[in-house]
Amino acid sequence: MSAAAATPSDDPHIPVLLAPLLRAVAPVSGVWVDGTFGAGGYARGLIEAGAKTVIGIDRDPLAHEMAAAWLPEFGGRIVLHQANFAEMDQIASDVDGVVLDLGVSSMQLDQADRGFSFMKDGPLDMRMGQDGPSAADIVNGADEFDIADILYTYGEERASRRIAKSIVAARKMAPITRTLELVKIIESCLPRPKPGQSHPATRSFQALRIAVNDEYGALMQGLMAAERALKPGGLLAVVSFHSVEDRMVKRFMQARGGQAGRANRYAPEIETEIPAFQIVTRKAVGPDDDELAVNPRSRSAKLRVARRTEAPAGEIDAGQIALPQLKEDR
Repeated sequence: MSAAAATPSDDPHIPVLLAPLLRAVAPVSGVWVDGTFGAGGYARGLIEAGAKTVIGIDRDPLAHEMAAAWLPEFGGRIVLHQANFAEMDQIASDVDGVVLDLGVSSMQLDQADRGFSFMKDGPLDMRMGQDGPSAADIVNGADEFDIADILYTYGEERASRRIAKSIVAARKMAPITRTLELVKIIESCLPRPKPGQSHPATRSFQALRIAVNDEYGALMQGLMAAERALKPGGLLAVVSFHSVEDRMVKRFMQARGGQAGRANRYAPEIETEIPAFQIVTRKAVGPDDDELAVNPRSRSAKLRVARRTEAPAGEIDAGQIALPQLKEDR
């Protein structure tokens, strides 16, 4: 791991796959967007690798509070905006690169009062931007069918109906407002995990977090925004942590890179668009043994990189990238 990836002991976030990302996009120069700023690990790495300026974007107020202490060290070369990365093309244009690190960050998981963790007691919140409905609002306000749909569609939880039924029964007694209250309900619906298996609440908490923050919708819009923001030759680098996000990123790059192909070889050929991207990483890049030793959380991480062409920016629909959709949205 490069010096840029070396994280001070007081920094709660180790940037995942930073070294392979910097190798894949080298040489780094010009203006870059770090669309998921977090603790700023990627932004600092890009500056040290040669970027002139990094435009950071994060909707989490915590990221802005933490950055205030060290941003002045970079003399204005890192500029931070409070927004969703799906809006990046309203903040920047003609940029040399875009980096996205998807999912919840370790610094969010580590703070019990954010409500992301099923291992710590805290308010059942899960909002990254601190606005809009919280997880408690969904758990206490949605009907049983919708809760089950969220758990199954976004968490791939096979016991979704059983858990939803138990949630509705429990909230009739008293509102569910704490993370460990919800964990107890979920655990009562599932068998005790065997050694090495994930915590019973893992899938349900993932599903609620995705629903609260519209993570899949933001990813779809963010990928299209990156296409609009990048200049010809600019690079899009995306780090994902679970299979659904990685599949969406892969299919976006294939669809916009002219590699989607025809589902039926007997179907008549249609006029195809000029590819908007050239895929740089033919296969997803994962962590090496050295990174796994330093940062076990990187185990499931996958990096994909594509280069923008001179073709006009276009649009994609949910079906093209296998966007998981709740039944009410289909």
